[in-house]
Amino acid sequence: MKKFLLSLALVASAFSVEAANRPNILFAIADDWSFGHAGAYGCNWVRTPAFDRIATEGILFRRSYTPNAKCAPSRAIILTGRNSWQLERAGNHMAFFPAKFGSYVERLNALGYFTGMTGKGWGPGFANDKSGKPRAITGKPYQKLTAKPPARGISNRDYAANFAAFLKDAPRGKPWAFWFGTTEPHRGYEYGNGVKNGKKLSDIDHVPAFWPDNDRIRNDMLDYSMEVEHFDRHLGRILKAIEAAGELDNTLIVATSDHGMPFPRAKGQAYDYSNHVPLAIRWPQGIKGKQRVVEDYVSHADFAPTFLQAAGIKNPAPIMQPISGRSLFDIFQSSKSGQINPARDHILVGKERHDIGRPNSWGYPIRGIYRNDMLYLQNFKTDRWPAGNPETGYLNCDGSPTKTDILNLRRAGSYKHWDLCFGKRPAEEMFNVSVDPDCVNNLATTPADANLKAALKKQLITELRAQGDPRMFGKGDVFDDYPYSGKSTDKFYERYLAGEKPRAGWVNPTDFESEPLD
Repeated sequence: MKKFLLSLALVASAFSVEAANRPNILFAIADDWSFGHAGAYGCNWVRTPAFDRIATEGILFRRSYTPNAKCAPSRAIILTGRNSWQLERAGNHMAFFPAKFGSYVERLNALGYFTGMTGKGWGPGFANDKSGKPRAITGKPYQKLTAKPPARGISNRDYAANFAAFLKDAPRGKPWAFWFGTTEPHRGYEYGNGVKNGKKLSDIDHVPAFWPDNDRIRNDMLDYSMEVEHFDRHLGRILKAIEAAGELDNTLIVATSDHGMPFPRAKGQAYDYSNHVPLAIRWPQGIKGKQRVVEDYVSHADFAPTFLQAAGIKNPAPIMQPISGRSLFDIFQSSKSGQINPARDHILVGKERHDIGRPNSWGYPIRGIYRNDMLYLQNFKTDRWPAGNPETGYLNCDGSPTKTDILNLRRAGSYKHWDLCFGKRPAEEMFNVSVDPDCVNNLATTPADANLKAALKKQLITELRAQGDPRMFGKGDVFDDYPYSGKSTDKFYERYLAGEKPRAGWVNPTDFESEPLD
């Protein structure tokens, strides 16, 4: 191990000498795209030729995770290189991003990079500087160009055309960094869009065990696939634009998602469908080899230090706070596939307040650890509803045909899938994701796995304490006390029960139970 670490240090040192030739950086992020749903992973019902090209000409990662499976905290992790429990208010969804936490984009801009973005950057929430002015936290916006969307629910923003406008504005001889963020495959969807475009319900090879397997849910999955493909088409157009400009080989390209798909027990939770995301990286001038498939655990917190090292930045200060993530250069500078760095054998995950709808706008705090395909989760407030209170619409789960079917099954007396997606949970859960990626077989109370569970829990707590997680020091309720940035839905639970009907446009009216289920 000592020899390995020494060799990595020498690689990092050697690269720093060459930092004068700084690469361009394209960060491509889909909104709500789960792991495995790409051609490069062997998926036949989601077609992703652009993502597949990046993987073929670079590295495909099989164990890439966001530490927090919700839009705002996941994106805050990417921008700062810090875990969400280290980000104070920015660790929540619908947040006020503290000015002291600078982003890698702002750091690159200060170095001289030309920075821009299109689509969805960080949010939802407010990111202002110390004077109260909005920050260009993901770069200068390029949002003006539009095109007719191919289906209802898909944005009319022409992401690729906006990138082309950015590229035209980029000064010659100056490196650039661009954030390309679609709002797809975030809901809503045009129901039946997948079948309308020639897809078949039988194309889907696996419906997760926590949902019923029926035509409506398969349609919902195919409609999701159409929106993933919309992201990929624009990614392909952007790649062609960079190639036409002669800058493709000196552009570090990262393609990924903020978190998992917008379905029950996925987005907003802490299971494999929640945190496990696609990742492919291409950079011929900085990565050794092609067609590599890497098994190391990689975190969204690793992107910022990777981009800073590529730009030759040794110190993120004074704009950025100390970084918890690890640069991916150890993986880039190996030509191998499989497990590259033995130290990358685990990753931490967790969450605090996402969408509200519980009394006092409380969150549902979780911390967890993946290690060698085992996932251990600790649920800290088991008296709370994981997806939000039933009588206020399970607000931490987007409305959808899949959600509606599961809720209606419970109302008809069938509880199996509702229990998995919406029911209250035990204090501890543990899953072997290599054989149970759906995370439905809880091993936390299995005597044969008691020692493994204890070891995972010990490592989790030790590392969280070292990272200063307030919840490890009896101060976790601070996350519930942080202000919520959405004025129209703030204190939703109390207002709704008092007879007011605040509009929560991300759920359906039929999602609300007629009475509490406690």
